[in-house]
Amino acid sequence: MKKFISIFILIFIVFNSFTIQAHNLEQSVNSEERSKENVERDKFRHPYETLKFFGIGPEMTVVELSPGGGWYTEILAIYMYDEGELITAPYSASLSDYAKRSREAFEAKLNSKSIYEKVKIVDLFGKLAENETVDAVLTFRNVHNWLGEDGSGVKKVFEQSYAALKPGGILGVVEHRANSGISIKEMKKSGYVTEELTINLAEEAGFVLSKKSEINANSKDTKDHPNGVWTLPPTLYLKDGDKEKYRQIGESDRMTLLFKKPI
Repeated sequence: MKKFISIFILIFIVFNSFTIQAHNLEQSVNSEERSKENVERDKFRHPYETLKFFGIGPEMTVVELSPGGGWYTEILAIYMYDEGELITAPYSASLSDYAKRSREAFEAKLNSKSIYEKVKIVDLFGKLAENETVDAVLTFRNVHNWLGEDGSGVKKVFEQSYAALKPGGILGVVEHRANSGISIKEMKKSGYVTEELTINLAEEAGFVLSKKSEINANSKDTKDHPNGVWTLPPTLYLKDGDKEKYRQIGESDRMTLLFKKPI
């Protein structure tokens, strides 16, 4: 009887450890640990295809810049759990009341489940990691938030990312894609950023553009909405105003860019 109980306990421990630890990217994306609300957005955000395009492996050290509510953090925390290391860089709580609320909500998420127990936190705009210790830096829909008046905020983040990355390391960028020719002022107002500016700022920081992907493209997005990108899902800024119209469009048209730090 004691032997039977011991075997049962062992099986229970092994089974539960497997619910936390995923062994490949597909398992991580399809994990039951993810929230249903986040899973519903997979058809717009294409996490499996995007992370595969960036070449993210489970043994890597990865920095996720400005993780927001932790949409990608859910997947990466599971994927990196066994062999890798995930470092997240949300805004410092000292920047503003909004940053404080956002940071507190993110930290509460990390404290809510054991899948996040190995996730590290550093401050965005600060030192991301020791120099040349990171394999990949990723950012999803954040570039417009860092523009400043002349793009200097983006360049600063890219420079800090460059310093943290090992030679040959990668910077993966997904961002709302503007039509070419618009000003930075218009980019800040609309939330859409041109590929040209994004690439130029990354190259100024020392990166080399490796390749592009249309994984996150959306040809239905006309990019001329009354409240910019926030008119579309998931924000739906206009609430009931033409809600179905914007739901039919779906989430924004996005660039997906892979940069590398030269060896």
